[in-house]
Amino acid sequence: MVSYSEYIDVMRVTIDTNVLLEGLKRKGHCGQIVDLWAARKIEVCVSTALALEYEAVLKRHGGPNRTNQVEKVLQALLFRATFVPIIFSYRPASPDPGDDMVIDCVMNGRTVLITSNTKDFIGAAEQLGFELLTPKKFLAKYPKRYQEN
Repeated sequence: MVSYSEYIDVMRVTIDTNVLLEGLKRKGHCGQIVDLWAARKIEVCVSTALALEYEAVLKRHGGPNRTNQVEKVLQALLFRATFVPIIFSYRPASPDPGDDMVIDCVMNGRTVLITSNTKDFIGAAEQLGFELLTPKKFLAKYPKRYQEN
């Protein structure tokens, strides 16, 4: 399967909430992906539903004392995102109904999906034909020239 992202200069991706949360907590592969997003070296596509999920999960895990910090960080990242209107819904596509909004964003934005939770997305990826990568696999595949300063 040839990915849409291979035809454009900057890779278009959708980042699952687990990658964003882990990337903001620690460095590692998820942190590197969040850093690429912040530096605008990848084009992160987000739907309204996914942005609201990011906000809810980050606030829940950030605790009441960090709500203001979480909002500022998320606002900065979303400013660097491309919003994707959901024209067509592919529901139900995942064993976890909460993941369907991610699949809708991937399909409407024609993006690669980066997630640490591949088991809930593998069936939809095979059926709908989108590329599914873990953070580690994405970084291994990502063109090195974009990671350089």
